Amino acid sequence: MASPETLYERVADQCVLPVGQRPDLKKWTTHLSDDVVGDKHDGVEYLHKLSSELAELQRRLHAEKQHKVLIILQGMDTSGKGGTVRHVFRMVNPMGVHVAPFDKPTRKELSYDYLWRVHARVPAKGEISIFDRSHYEDIVTVRVNELFPKEVWQRRYRHIREFERMLADEGTTILKFFLHISKDEQKSRLKSRLENPEKYWKFDPSDISARERWDAYMQANADVLEKCNAEDAPWYIIPADRKWVRNILVAEVVVRKLREMEMDFPAAHFDLESVSFD
Repeated sequence: MASPETLYERVADQCVLPVGQRPDLKKWTTHLSDDVVGDKHDGVEYLHKLSSELAELQRRLHAEKQHKVLIILQGMDTSGKGGTVRHVFRMVNPMGVHVAPFDKPTRKELSYDYLWRVHARVPAKGEISIFDRSHYEDIVTVRVNELFPKEVWQRRYRHIREFERMLADEGTTILKFFLHISKDEQKSRLKSRLENPEKYWKFDPSDISARERWDAYMQANADVLEKCNAEDAPWYIIPADRKWVRNILVAEVVVRKLREMEMDFPAAHFDLESVSFD
C-alpha cells in the first residue's frame, strides 16, 4: 500500500485544473482509492508533520512581512471548509492567520458593491487570510437561486478575474480550493448532524433545498472553476469524500507554496554590540 507522504505528487493530475479547461464535476473524482492514499493512521501522523512545518513557515512569513497569502475554500454544504481550517491550520499562530467566513450579506454590506466586504478581508504583508466561502458565492448562489438577473452575475466573472489579478500583481499569493464531495457523502454527513444533538447547530433546513438543486450548483461551480482559473490564482479540485485525505492534499499544496518563498527571519536592524543592560 502507498504511503500517505507526498500524496499530492501522485495525484496532482486529479487535483490541478488546467487553465482554460472546464471540469466535468460529475466525472471528477471525489474519493481516492486506498492503494493510492495509504493508511489513515499514517495519514493522520503525516498531517501532523505538515501542520508543524506549516506553523514554522507561517512564523517566518509573519516575521519577514514580505508576502501575503490568500486561501479560498469553496464547496457544497458539508464539504469540510471549517474542518479543513481546523485540522490543517491547527498549529499556526492566530495573530498572523485570519479566517473570514462569508455568510449571507448584511443590509450594510448589500448597500455597497459585492466585493466591498471581500476586499476588506484580504491579507496584509506577513498574513494568511482564509476565506470560508468567498466572492464566488456572489456568482454561484446568486445564479442558482436567481437572486439577480443573468446579466448581473454573468459580468462578475470578469470582475473577479480582474480583482484577483490586482491582488496578485500587488504581491498576494492566491490558492483556491474547491472541496469536491459526492452527493451520497453529503447525504451521510447531513444525516449525522441530525443524529447527534451536539451537531444540531450545524444543520440548516436550507441545506436540503440546496441539495435539491445539486445539478444546478455543479453547473455553476464548473463555470467559475473554468472562467476564474489563472496561473496567478489557480483552482485545485480536492477529492473530499475522506476528510483526512482532503486535509493532507490542502496542507501539501499550502506548504509547498510557502517553501517556494524561501523565507527567513529578518536580520537585526540595530547594532547588537550597542545593546547593554544595567
